[in-house]
Amino acid sequence: MGPGVKRLALLLALALAACSAGNQAPPQQAQAGDNWTNPGGDAGKSHHSTLADISPANVGTLGLAWQAELGTNRVLEATPVVIDGVMYTSGVAGRAYAFDASSGKELWRFEPEVDMQVNRTVCCDMANRGVAVANGKVYVAALDAKLYALDAKSGKVVWQANTVDDPQRGINSTGAPEVAGSVVVIGNGGAEYDVRGYVSAYDLETGKLAWRFHTVPRDPKLGPQDHPDLEAAVKTWDPDSRWDVGGGGTPWDAINYDPDTGLVIVGTGNGGPYHTARRSPKGGDQLYLSSLVALDAKTGRVRWYYQETPGDNWDFTATAPMILTRMTIDGQDRPVVLHAPKNGFLYIIDRRDGKLLKASPIVRVNWTKGIDPQTGKPIPNPEAADYASGPKIVFPATPGARNWHPGSYDPGSGLYFAPVQDMGNLLFMTPGRKPMTRKMLNNDAALLFGPMIAPLLGTLPPPIADAVRKLPALAEVQRLPFSSELRAIDPVTGKTRWAVPMQGWQDRGGVLTTASGLLFQGNLAGHLRVFDMKTGKLLKEIATGSSILAAPMTYRVGGVQYVAVMAAWGGGGYPYVPAYSAAYKHGNIGRILVFRLDGGPVPIPPELPPLEVAPPAPAQAPEVTPATIARGQALFFGNCVLCHSNQHRSITPDLRRMQPGTHDAFRQIVLEGLLLPNGMPRWDDVLKPADVDAIHAYLIDAQGKTRADELEKKRRGLPLDAPSLTVLSSF
Repeated sequence: MGPGVKRLALLLALALAACSAGNQAPPQQAQAGDNWTNPGGDAGKSHHSTLADISPANVGTLGLAWQAELGTNRVLEATPVVIDGVMYTSGVAGRAYAFDASSGKELWRFEPEVDMQVNRTVCCDMANRGVAVANGKVYVAALDAKLYALDAKSGKVVWQANTVDDPQRGINSTGAPEVAGSVVVIGNGGAEYDVRGYVSAYDLETGKLAWRFHTVPRDPKLGPQDHPDLEAAVKTWDPDSRWDVGGGGTPWDAINYDPDTGLVIVGTGNGGPYHTARRSPKGGDQLYLSSLVALDAKTGRVRWYYQETPGDNWDFTATAPMILTRMTIDGQDRPVVLHAPKNGFLYIIDRRDGKLLKASPIVRVNWTKGIDPQTGKPIPNPEAADYASGPKIVFPATPGARNWHPGSYDPGSGLYFAPVQDMGNLLFMTPGRKPMTRKMLNNDAALLFGPMIAPLLGTLPPPIADAVRKLPALAEVQRLPFSSELRAIDPVTGKTRWAVPMQGWQDRGGVLTTASGLLFQGNLAGHLRVFDMKTGKLLKEIATGSSILAAPMTYRVGGVQYVAVMAAWGGGGYPYVPAYSAAYKHGNIGRILVFRLDGGPVPIPPELPPLEVAPPAPAQAPEVTPATIARGQALFFGNCVLCHSNQHRSITPDLRRMQPGTHDAFRQIVLEGLLLPNGMPRWDDVLKPADVDAIHAYLIDAQGKTRADELEKKRRGLPLDAPSLTVLSSF
């Protein structure tokens, strides 16, 4: 058969395939070029582009092409999508936007109606990680777990589906939907609360539920499982597990469709509560926690799974972005999943059958003694990492060696590029037997990250502090509290080719690589940095004045290559704005920043005004005693501190600085939802008026101490955000 005949046969086959597909969405593009068709760029979500117009030779002229302010001061984590000159992306709580990708002209925006009561069960800010685009529609999930299909030209709602399977649980959604043949798939969050994880698939055209797969079983006392593939999974749990609080396993991100196999590969979340002793007391692997699970896109049936962290005790979710590609392993060319989750290993897994091919540690690891080469399972190391019997310093820490921040894979060099964090944390069971309830945090474990362990050791209860001082891992965490690096890694060996230090352990911006040998990454200090992909040499740095966590992307319109990135601080630990970040210095105005060769300077937001001394606190009520304040402190930590860190420059209100009107309305705000539209949920189902008054008394006390401390700093000429002169903790 000659070349012309072969080409004709290929075109005919493609035409027949298109006819048979009907209205089904075509597979995502094999490589990212002029278009960037999903948040990962190509079918494998490699975050690598074939474009090479911007190169090491000319990147010095890179500058701003256009920007758009999105009217928010909360986190932006999405990577935009560009198709045929139009940019689509998502923002806070599931807002969606469309722009002319060359001029920045806004074409439409969509703001879902979200009941902000959902913030009660959102651990890590009102994040959203992107949209899916297919068949003239833009798919986006709102924070309250409603999935929307929008008309790509107008932004009007075509259909919407409520993905919540049980409204009595703390379900939310922060991930990007994934188009998989004729369906769009979305997961859910809430494992720290009371959620039983699941993914749902909806018909692209109608929004009708096609199938749903729960990632953990339900109570076997209810009869047969609601999915046939959970009958085997339930045998890996204690029959007397805490089924009432869900079990966790939430697939809040990392859902990849593999058009080569027709499988949807799902990364699942941690167990809830954290320690298996409180979740499945007799232990067990507890499928499908912290696993990669491959589902048939048409039926939702399990085809294979690989559990990365059996019986997870450490919040080692498997929800970090995965990359589908091909690699030569042991002399064979294989289709693989490349995955570096929280637990400290970089895995290479055959995506046809789930066989583990390679597993290399990329940071300090002590939760396991290694991976058994025969079974592919980790070898337990309870002496070092099981904190049920006492405090332990566990490596890696719960923020993970890797997290949601996308890495990149360059098929030319065979290297994997990603931010990597090497840190341990102190874990211990919280004193007493905390009741586990619906729509409440059920972690039941306390944790201190590496840099905090030594400074705060003296503040821990004496029995815990004494036990920590005896831990062999204490010397290791004191020697190296953390390292945060941008790395180039050989995934076959796990060896680092080069590494560039990053500023702090929260500094973990996502990555883009291109065929011209460039690597783009933003940082919390507000710089878009461009590196030589081969050496890690910094080639260009652009100050933006906005903290960047999201991964950049690139596209081409009218022969011009652009690079775009979304910028705003937030996510896990969002109230704690790092002092070295642009958000701390310039505020947190959410923006899309788009660059091109011969572009202009980036407008830098003005510096925030100097901190002011906390206003005077009102007088305490006559009945307030030290015991009342102590009780209020405990209630505050149990219910409020996740959102209100009471830190300088926090993106949520610093309650040590309440004005008189806020004090006057304190009960109405907390119990009646006076500020619900602003994102502050009501707590009348949990707290009684006397509880709220105790919390208020604690905050009045903290405000008074803060004011006294800051007045003394001002008298001495010290900055107000300097360390406190006395032990005047706001906690």
